[in-house]
Amino acid sequence: MTTSSDNAVTAIAHTNIALIKYWGKQNADMIIPYTGSLSLTLDQFYTKTTVSFDQSLTRDNVSIDDQAVSGNSWQRVHDFLEIVRQKAGIKLNANVDSYNHVPTAAGLASSASAFAALAAAASKAANMNLDNQELSRLARRGSGSACRSIFGGFVEWQKGTEDRNSFAVPIETPNLDDIRIIALTVEKQQKPISSRQGMALSVTTSPYYPTWVKVVESDLQNIKSAIHDDDFTRFGTISELNAMRMHALTLSSNPDFLYFNGDTLDAMNEVKRLRHSGIECYYTIDAGPNVKVICQAKNVKTITETFSKLFGNEKVTVAQPGPGVKYL
Repeated sequence: MTTSSDNAVTAIAHTNIALIKYWGKQNADMIIPYTGSLSLTLDQFYTKTTVSFDQSLTRDNVSIDDQAVSGNSWQRVHDFLEIVRQKAGIKLNANVDSYNHVPTAAGLASSASAFAALAAAASKAANMNLDNQELSRLARRGSGSACRSIFGGFVEWQKGTEDRNSFAVPIETPNLDDIRIIALTVEKQQKPISSRQGMALSVTTSPYYPTWVKVVESDLQNIKSAIHDDDFTRFGTISELNAMRMHALTLSSNPDFLYFNGDTLDAMNEVKRLRHSGIECYYTIDAGPNVKVICQAKNVKTITETFSKLFGNEKVTVAQPGPGVKYL
C-alpha cells in the first residue's frame, strides 16, 4: 500500500433524481430500504472528490468546497472511510477533498453524488478495484441513493434483503432518450429535517407507511413498462403521483413535517397550468423544496421561459441524462 499522496485518486459522480422514491430503511445500519426505487442520473449536478491515504496523518482530514469539515459531516465521512479501510485491510487515515457542484442538503441529491464519488475515489485509492456492482453496494453504505449514482441514465435500486443483494443496476433502454429535467432551485439553504430523520419518522409514525411499500412495488413495475414502451405520458404521470405519495408520508407523520415552501407550491401549480394548456410536463420533488420538472426536449424552451419569468434565470437549470461515475 502506498503511504503518501502519490496514491491520490479523483472521481466524479453525478446526482440522480428519484422518479420512484426511496423513503425508509428496514435496516438503518446497512441502509437496506423497504422498497426498490428508480432514478435518472443528471448531467448538470455532480461532485468531484479526491482521496489519498497517508501514514503521516493522525486522523482523517475532510474538506468540502475548500472548507475544513468537522462535527456530524466529518463523522459521516469518517464512518464511511472506516468501512473502506475494513474492506481493504488498511489502517491509514485519509485526505478527502470534495467539490459539490450542487447545493448541499437542499433536496437535489447532493449526498448521492457525494458518496458515490467518495466510494469510487476511496476504494481505488485503497487498491480495491471494485466492479460497478460492488461499488454500488459500497456507496449505499454512505447514502442509500448514492448506489444509483454509480450508473448513468435510468437506474433501478433493487432493494434486496441484505448487504450482498441490495444494489443498483442500469436500465438498458434506448427509449425516452429525449427526456429533460428542468431543475428549479428555489431554495439553496440546508433543509431543517434531513432525509435520514424524515425517513425514520415516517417509517415509525405514519399510519400509511405499509401502504406506501405496496404502492411503490406497483409504481416500479409500471414505470419500467412505460420506459420500455416509450410512453412519456404514463412515465410522467407515475413519477408525479409517486412523489406526492411520498410527501403524504411526511404530512401524516407525528409530528408532521413538510419539505415544501411557497415557491414549491407555485411551481407545482405552474406545471399543472402548463399541462392544461397543452405543454406536457410533470413535477417531482425529493426531500427539499426544490422542484424538478420532467419534460421532453421539444418543450424545454417554453417551460424554461415560463419559470425564468417566475423565479429568475439563475434558478432554472436544464439537465439531461448524465453519465455514471468516472475517474480523472
